[in-house]
Amino acid sequence: MKSIIKNILKEGKRRLKKTYYILQYFVNKLIGTQNQPLDFDPATLPFIDSPEYSFAEINKRIDPYGKLPYNLEEKLDFFREYGYVVLENVLPTNEVDAIWDEIEFVTEHHEKYDIDGLAHRFNDQKDTPIKLIPKEKLKGIGTRFIDFHDSSIRSKNLITHPNLIPFLQASLTPKITVFQSLIFKYSSQQDVHQDFPWVTTEIPSHLVAAWIPMEDVHKDSGPLFYYPKSHRIPKFDFGQTGIVFQHLNSLFSPSKFARYLTKTCTELGLKKEVLLIKKGDMLFWHGALAHGGMPINDPTKTRKSFVVHYSTTEGLSKHRNSTVLEKKPDQYHGVTIYSNPKLAHQKDVVK
Repeated sequence: MKSIIKNILKEGKRRLKKTYYILQYFVNKLIGTQNQPLDFDPATLPFIDSPEYSFAEINKRIDPYGKLPYNLEEKLDFFREYGYVVLENVLPTNEVDAIWDEIEFVTEHHEKYDIDGLAHRFNDQKDTPIKLIPKEKLKGIGTRFIDFHDSSIRSKNLITHPNLIPFLQASLTPKITVFQSLIFKYSSQQDVHQDFPWVTTEIPSHLVAAWIPMEDVHKDSGPLFYYPKSHRIPKFDFGQTGIVFQHLNSLFSPSKFARYLTKTCTELGLKKEVLLIKKGDMLFWHGALAHGGMPINDPTKTRKSFVVHYSTTEGLSKHRNSTVLEKKPDQYHGVTIYSNPKLAHQKDVVK
């Protein structure tokens, strides 16, 4: 009984404190006092986001590259203007299929793996070792595998494929690293959001996301949607934490953030587009592009996908679960991939 009362008092104190901070926030806003900057630091912007951007200059800065299955200048111009771009036929479909075979094998034998997962309505929506998640949950809607690439050499090779490197280096900096990856069997059905407030790097603007379809996407499977040009809309103010979200410290909720994005995009005349992408293609989007997952109209339709977040070694100097720098992080095709110190025994276990 005492513990229940203690928890009630603790929660009451937390809410009272938050109410005080919200009142303080609106007072500061009223009198024009702003504690947190509400945009990316211009000094640390990737060159592609700079007013001085030119393809000729950026082409000098990145590593030499051979023949590509796309026109790099055209793709960068489109990405810069619209905040996303599709690179067609850049990944070998046989490798995509082989990785999905790995996913299926790990799912069937999940009791052997500590790979992190998240399942709908299981363990309070917390990241959980997949060996502790029931198999029917792992196979269901609302489940994702987190950082599967840590355990799969084949996955690391795919997400750093040589066809991708020139684009990644040009859209960020030449020193690329993989921040995080997510595997989905079904649509996330996630509300509209931008990535940089949640996928927080040391430099918020050093973030580019990618979406690899592991199968051709069907219109009823809950495809990805996005608002072209929304990477340039004014940033949302979470209060206290500025443009990034911190669960216990931010004053405003993800749902309010989603409402802000929808309202702002509508007011600016930005139209929602839905992506029906093919296996072998790859979508890149800016860390500030507003996007989400459409509802699943047909629950028999899967939307197998591999989502990757890329940063730079300047924006991400170590694995997000580490407190120290890694002496010799792995290098795949010139891309740095840090090892997860909490799951060292799971590194490259999927063969």
